[in-house]
Amino acid sequence: MTSRPARGVIALIPEACTSCMICVQECPTWCISLESHTEQVSEEGARRPRSVSILDRFAIDFGLCMYCGICVDVCPFDALEWQAQHDYPSNARTGLVQETERLASWRS
Repeated sequence: MTSRPARGVIALIPEACTSCMICVQECPTWCISLESHTEQVSEEGARRPRSVSILDRFAIDFGLCMYCGICVDVCPFDALEWQAQHDYPSNARTGLVQETERLASWRS
């Protein structure tokens, strides 16, 4: 039996995120905000460049989040994961909105 980390907080792996928006669409409380832009990438030997989404902003409002874990479960690229630590740096409601850098720093 494998052990799973405690459901403390959701961490982001920015380099794994493809901005597919599945987590945003499946979240029942709409607490995830994601912004991205598209860039053309040319690969050697390819007929034409392909479009790739680049993550600009990823934020979770933990004041709205009900910690259901649907976003972690539905991410096809494993860009979201549970971390046991539970450290919110503010007592104000606005401090519960965590951005890309903070979410990435929670990874173990």
